[in-house]
Amino acid sequence: MKNIIVIFLCLFSTHLFSQKSTKNTQFAKHTKTDIKVDKTNKKLINQIDSVMVKSYERGLFNGNVLIAKNNKIIYQKSFGFTDETRQTALTDKSIFNIGSIAKEFNAVAIIILVERGLLNLDDKVSKFNLGLPKWAEKVTIRHLLNYASGIPPIEQLKPENDAEAWNILRSNDSLLFEPGTSYRYDNGNVFLQRRIIEKVTGISFEEFVIKNIVKPLKMTNSVFDPKFGYKNRTSCYDFDNVKCPEMQFISGWLWVDINNLYKWIEAMNSNRLISRESLQTLLNNPYAIDEGGSLGRYIEKDELQRHNGVSYKFESIFLNDFKNNMTIILVSNNLNRVWDLGYIIHNLMLGKDYEIPKKSVYQAIRKESLDNVNRAIETYYLLKENSKNEYSFENSGELNKLGYELLRLGKINESITIFKLATSEFPKDANLFDSLGEAYFTDKQYDLALDSYKKAISLGGTKGNAEKMIEKIEKEMGK
Repeated sequence: MKNIIVIFLCLFSTHLFSQKSTKNTQFAKHTKTDIKVDKTNKKLINQIDSVMVKSYERGLFNGNVLIAKNNKIIYQKSFGFTDETRQTALTDKSIFNIGSIAKEFNAVAIIILVERGLLNLDDKVSKFNLGLPKWAEKVTIRHLLNYASGIPPIEQLKPENDAEAWNILRSNDSLLFEPGTSYRYDNGNVFLQRRIIEKVTGISFEEFVIKNIVKPLKMTNSVFDPKFGYKNRTSCYDFDNVKCPEMQFISGWLWVDINNLYKWIEAMNSNRLISRESLQTLLNNPYAIDEGGSLGRYIEKDELQRHNGVSYKFESIFLNDFKNNMTIILVSNNLNRVWDLGYIIHNLMLGKDYEIPKKSVYQAIRKESLDNVNRAIETYYLLKENSKNEYSFENSGELNKLGYELLRLGKINESITIFKLATSEFPKDANLFDSLGEAYFTDKQYDLALDSYKKAISLGGTKGNAEKMIEKIEKEMGK
């Protein structure tokens, strides 16, 4: 259940914007880039602006947005601040950590080498003499690109540099599964792609990308792994205005501004770096159709590419709609409603129904829940009585997320209290009963946990998780 929450719901920024000054709201309205607009697009742009301004005012977005239609930028704007001090306004020159979207650069670099005849996607990793165990004789570059390699995962052990990542991969003799038979999203695949590029070219991965991608596309405001204090660099921060820790991980992450990210997407769409056939090869994952590959998820029936990336509290997303020739990009340093807003804007542009996001119930009662969960519940009901149309009371994920945060913090009783509130508010939501069952299980209240999991099953189940947990509990009770 946690995975579902992480995928579909994002954390929100700090303060309710009713507490923000008028100056900040005006600031958001005056950061719009001057873009000439024809009459056809004027209504559309006003609708988009209304969504973004309202989302900013409600504390649901801090970042930059760019929207293009028919190969022209029709809307671009910055909302909020570069870091937790909230002193420096974001601009279109602000560079962001775009998380997993940056993995596209190594994937395309691989394809560039393939098109130059220096690589084959079905080459075994062992061909490159990287000092890896015998499993390298089974794993191909194609497996790495599609996360179907089964190589030992590195992320669980949190390597802080390349040397530590090498140590994990070289010291583990076994695969998780036979290459090509399953899917496991892990940055070990990305790490090896970058090392193969270096082995073939004789230069660093960063040098190759700068020479063959960054410079040809004139992505002049892009930099690999910038240190704190680098010009135009943003820092991520949470809803308590606490700065994120500086990232210590494997190397090779290109930070970009939103204009450079658009240049990249546009270059892929127009085949300026790789062929249309090669682009399709990267878009379609032959081993896991529903999971996506190095260029994110490609929804073939809609001709839509979606890629999002998260790193600490940085989050970015782009929707690249080939069928309707439109691109939507949002980059944030505050981990908020980027995913939701991307789809809201897409629906709006397609003439579909959409709704401006409401204020976060989770955000409204989170801090109080940490101190006094009963008082937080009182606040919840007061808001529901007096401000129902302003807050997202219809979204069960708001309470679910809060319950899990309390559970992670070791506040088990408080977590149970929130999950009980959630199940009473959404009595037909199987997922919430599953969550309540987990909290009871953590507290070793096995009878109540069983009741909750059985209720989840009666409501439609949770993809087999409730059944697995019941079996686990019965074993525990039988000891």
